[in-house]
Parts: sequence; structure tokens; C-alpha cells
Amino acid sequence: MSPILLPTRQQVSAFLNNDRWTSSQAADLPNPIPPCWDFKGRAKRMRDHLTLREFSGALGDIGTLVPILISLTIQGSASLTSSLFFGGLWNILTGFFYGIPMCVQPMKSIAAIALTNKFTPGELAGAGLGVSAIVFFLGISRLLWLVTRFVPMPVVKGLQLGTCFQLCKKGIALIKTNASFWGDSVVWSDNLWWACSSFLLVLFVYERRRVPVALLIFILGVVFALAQTGSHQQFDRVHPGAHFVHVVVPSSEEFRTGFLSAGLGQLPLTLLNSVVALAALSRDLFPGYDPSLTHITTSIGIMNLVGCFFGSMPFCHGSGGLAGQYFFGARTELSLYFLGAIKMAIGIVFGESLLVVLKWFPSSFLGVMLFMASIELGLVARNFTLHPQDERRRRQDFIVLLCTAAALVGFSHDGLGFLVGMAAGLVFWILRRYGPSDEQIPVLAPLSTDGDRHHSPPAGSKSVTIHDSRLADSSVASDSSLLKGNKARAAIEGCV
Repeated sequence: MSPILLPTRQQVSAFLNNDRWTSSQAADLPNPIPPCWDFKGRAKRMRDHLTLREFSGALGDIGTLVPILISLTIQGSASLTSSLFFGGLWNILTGFFYGIPMCVQPMKSIAAIALTNKFTPGELAGAGLGVSAIVFFLGISRLLWLVTRFVPMPVVKGLQLGTCFQLCKKGIALIKTNASFWGDSVVWSDNLWWACSSFLLVLFVYERRRVPVALLIFILGVVFALAQTGSHQQFDRVHPGAHFVHVVVPSSEEFRTGFLSAGLGQLPLTLLNSVVALAALSRDLFPGYDPSLTHITTSIGIMNLVGCFFGSMPFCHGSGGLAGQYFFGARTELSLYFLGAIKMAIGIVFGESLLVVLKWFPSSFLGVMLFMASIELGLVARNFTLHPQDERRRRQDFIVLLCTAAALVGFSHDGLGFLVGMAAGLVFWILRRYGPSDEQIPVLAPLSTDGDRHHSPPAGSKSVTIHDSRLADSSVASDSSLLKGNKARAAIEGCV
């Protein structure tokens, strides 16, 4: 019997790293992120970014985390202690492994359905375990490479733009929770005055990257929450001490209900936004850095295959969270170390009793932070094509981007937005491959000051000048004399 030959460490590393979706920009620049085993290089990079802005950026994603965490905990679907502890642990490990502020955020689709159907802890765990197992398999088997091979850039950028609009909508919904300027219904700590003030503050310091605006807003929100807790005499319900996690094992019925009801809808969202779009955004924000899709899918799978068994809500990465943390100042893993340590400490010391204080945190602050973080995600969609010099291709790519974003927002589903964008991209690909060439399509340039349309054709096409069709025929006849040669006159006759 022949012995079984196990792969070497070099072979395993080559297998895992051979799936990179490398853009031309990333390939031409050196990687600015030292590897995780380069402790000296990592320490120097963190020391260079040791500012208040770095710690402020750690809080850039709480607009998504806090509302979902509070809602699932109040309903009894998730454990606050487990969610804080494992969320903090994954923050620290993710920062160490990737070296960038790769966020750890809730699986929003699962959370929404869990809140609607009032999931038990077992059903929530079943949804997270099912999705994570599939994502882990697709990543480790490298089948996800097919997505990166055939998905065009405008579709990815459209997913990011659509996610931007959806998160903006959620941020506005949080602001509208206590939408009052005056009257009996106004709450002194959470109203439109505070929402407008924090929004203007973020805009004023947008170009001043050294101002830790997220940290300032968060501290003010904590002060307001503590003041409201004291005014309602609820501090006696907060119990500091040692709080521990508990094991949650879903039954077969809970697993089936959770996965079929919430897991299937989360799967395309995780694959597209938490993996594909996240990798693209990482390359845009950190030129030269090219994360492995296998590493991202593996970390998502491990996070939930461990945490969901202890009552934690399902976690994933996400392009929106990375954009939010980057917008508010995070540039290195130092922000994740800070956020992870705070989460773990609060979860162990206060546990479920912290919910008494968290529910008084002003939703106006959370909404503004989520809204502005979404804008940062939408900004990356401005580089939506790989052919900026080809006007026809650029126009087609922009249409694909708009179709993807509009379908995602209209249907509120990443999968349907992805399918619509892919269909539009396929149609344009067929037209480019089997349709008329650029030389056979006359293109009218914008009107100039003298009323003529000047055309700058794409590279390789023939240049013609076409007079404005709104002029009288006599004007066409007189002005056509300006065009030299029979070829130019033939072009005019063919276009009139």
C-alpha cells in the first residue's frame, strides 16, 4: 500500500493565494500592508497612525451594529454577552490577519428576518451556521473564483452604489425615530436638532482628517444614554461582574427553519457584498493591497461556525463597514484592536445588563454616522470602468452600473440586483462582440458655442464633423463646403 503524501506548507500557501482577483492598479503597486508575521513592520505602521482619528474610525460602523444588537437581544434571539465577546474577538483576529480595518458586522438579512419572525436562539444559530458552511466550502474549494472571473467591474461597483443607497435609507430611518424639532413629543437627548448638528459637524471636519468626529459623537451619545438611564432610575438593573457565554445547539427543526427562512436570502448578500465587493473596495482604499477571496470566505465561515454555537448573532465582513471605518479615520488594524478589546471587556463585565444603557443611545447619532459612512462607500463607484478612454464602452459600463444599483435598491435584494446587472453586461458584451464596430456608429459630440457638433471619436475610428441637424437645409449645404473631400460629404449624406 503506497503511503499518503500530504501537501507541504508551501503547496498549501500557493493553493490558498492563487485566487487573487488582481486589478491592474494593485499589480503595479507594492503592497503597503506588511504580512502578519512581520511584527516589526506592523508595529511601525501602527505607530505612524497612532492618532485619535484611528480610534475614532473604530466606531465608524456602530450605526449598523448597535440597533441590530439591541433589537435581537431584547427579542431574546441572541445573547448580548456572546455577541460582544465573540464580536470583539473576531475584531482582534481580523485586524491581526489582514492588517487593515476589515470590519466585523452583523448579517443584516438574517437579522431582519429574525426580528420579523421572532426567531429563537436555535433558529438564529441555524441560519448563521448554514450560510457560513456554504461560504466556507465555496472559498476553500476555490469555486468562488468563477465569480471573480466572470463578474465585470461595473456590476461590482453597482452593488456598492446600491448598498450605499440602502444604508443611507436605513440611516435616515434611524434619524426619523424621534423626528421632532419641538413639541410635546421631543426628547431632549434624541431629536432632529442633534441630528442636524452632528451632520453639519461631520461635514465641516470632513477634510480635516485629524479631528476624531466619530469618537466625539460616540462619547456624547454615551453621556446622553447614561443621563437618561439615571433619570429613569434604572442603574440598579446594571450588574457589573463576570458574565459567561452559554452553548446553543439548534435542533434539526430549528436549523431547517432558520436556514430556509433567513439563510438562503443572506447567501448572495454575503458572497457579493461581504466577499467580492469587499475585496474590490479594499483595493480601492489601499492601492497595492489585494486580499485573497479564500481568506475572506474562510474567516467568515470560522467566525460563525464557532460563535453561533454560543448564542452569538451571525457576523460577516462587509464593504459598508470598511467604508465607514475608513471614512472616520481608521487606516490600520490598531482601530480593530481598540474596538475588539472594548467589546470583550464590556461583554464580560456587564453582559446582558448593559442593554439597559444601550437602549437610550440616541438614534439620531447612529443614523448620521450610518448615513455618512454610506456616502464613503458610494464614492468608490466613481471608478466604474476599466476603459476610461473609450466613450462607447464607458457609457455601456455606466448603464450596467445604474441597472445593478437600481435593481438592488428597488427589489431590496443583492441577488436580484446582481442578476439584472449581469444580464445588462451580457447584452452589451454580445453587442460589442457581434454587433457593429465603432467605425460604423457615428457619435455626435455636445454642441459648441458656434452651434457645431465636434466629435472626438474613440481610438481607431474615423473622425468626421457633422453639422447640427436643427439648421435649415440651406445652411447645411453652405456649411458642408467647409468639409474637405468627397468622403466627408458622403458622411454627411449618410447621417442626414
